[in-house]
Amino acid sequence: MARRRKHRTHLKGGVASNPGSAEGVPKSFVIKHGQVGSSLTQLVRDVRKVMEPNTASRLKERARNKLRDFLTMAPALAVTHLLAFTLTDVAPSMRIVRLSAGPTLSFRVERYSLMKDLINSSRRARSMSTVEYLSPPLLVLASFPPPSPTTPPHLTLMMKTFQSMFPPLSPQTLSLSSARRVVLIHYNAERGTVDFRHYLITVKPYGVSKRIRRILEGAAAKSHSHTATLDLGNEKDVADFLLRKKGEPGPSSDGYESAASSASSVAGDDADAVSLADDYVGRNNKKGQKRAVKLDEIGPRMELRLIKVVEGVPGKEGGVLYHEFVKKSQAEIRAQKAEHAAKEKLRQQRREEQERNVQRKKMEQEAKKKGKKAGEDDGEEEVSEGGEAADEDENMASEPEDDYNDEEDDDGVGAWDEDEMISEDEGSEAEESGSESEDEVPRPPPKKLKTKSQR
Repeated sequence: MARRRKHRTHLKGGVASNPGSAEGVPKSFVIKHGQVGSSLTQLVRDVRKVMEPNTASRLKERARNKLRDFLTMAPALAVTHLLAFTLTDVAPSMRIVRLSAGPTLSFRVERYSLMKDLINSSRRARSMSTVEYLSPPLLVLASFPPPSPTTPPHLTLMMKTFQSMFPPLSPQTLSLSSARRVVLIHYNAERGTVDFRHYLITVKPYGVSKRIRRILEGAAAKSHSHTATLDLGNEKDVADFLLRKKGEPGPSSDGYESAASSASSVAGDDADAVSLADDYVGRNNKKGQKRAVKLDEIGPRMELRLIKVVEGVPGKEGGVLYHEFVKKSQAEIRAQKAEHAAKEKLRQQRREEQERNVQRKKMEQEAKKKGKKAGEDDGEEEVSEGGEAADEDENMASEPEDDYNDEEDDDGVGAWDEDEMISEDEGSEAEESGSESEDEVPRPPPKKLKTKSQR
């Protein structure tokens, strides 16, 4: 039997269904650097959930990683934004870096709440699944001043920075079922801060009172959980439960309803009712039906204060466009711009000089390689010529010896008498052998070494 292959059906952002939709979508890194606590580490994880699916949700930082490591790696992965959290002496800090040329916005995190804090404090806690994070959230910018000549430039830049972090909204091509979350960026002009909120979109039946909806929800959830079943043991009749007016005391009530219960009642609230333009997730949420839309906050929650706006990226900063606490005159701003221009010019000169040095070294290496090849070819030619010269020298050396032997034979002077030499040698050898025989004395045999017997 052939082995069954598993195919991935839950890709982030619906890439399998629409592969061309991921082009031009902003991507982000959410990291922490430096010594931070467990609470700030959890905040980084929560912000990654907000930025899904177009973020590195499983990115792991190491202690030896520097900020420039992520800046170097980001262009290869088509990352457009970097959100870096760190802990300072005053408060936690968050920097939003627009890659790859800047600017860099530095925020101070005045206050923040984690996802688990909001879920624990909510009376109607809702369990989150991974389906809500398969599509990017909808961005809502509230209370920002419209761009105009009188509007401070840092506010316009901050609004455009937040807007560029999320995919653009196209109502013509947007699927209604993909709108599952909302990110709210609210500017507080009185405090000069920015409130960051994250909500989940919920759709509920319209025109149905809370009591009837509780009965319907309890009947639907009876098969899944026994605790979700509505308890009517204290009621004399089901009509008492259904027909009791709002605020009327019941058998186990003090006559008051909480803010959560009054907000959850959607009967007769026309402000929240909409007609669905398309099918939406959930039971009986069909096209054309009237439903009440609610936003449930799931966190995290942050209050940010803009401290500084700098041109460029960390490590290659330019001029300071805005600072919350430091104000400079026009002369100081011009001097600062001239200083940054001089630094940029020097950096460009060094880069050009480095490129020239690289080209020069390459040319020198190529010249050395060519010289080595030419030297090897010349050496082979010299070896072949040297062999021919050696043969000629040997021939020239052999000719004088023959002439010299011929001269000796002709004159008879200086010729060797071989017989005399041999006789003299024989006589001397005989004398030497005789003297050796007289001097020889028989030697005793060598003594054997005594060895200890093995016991």
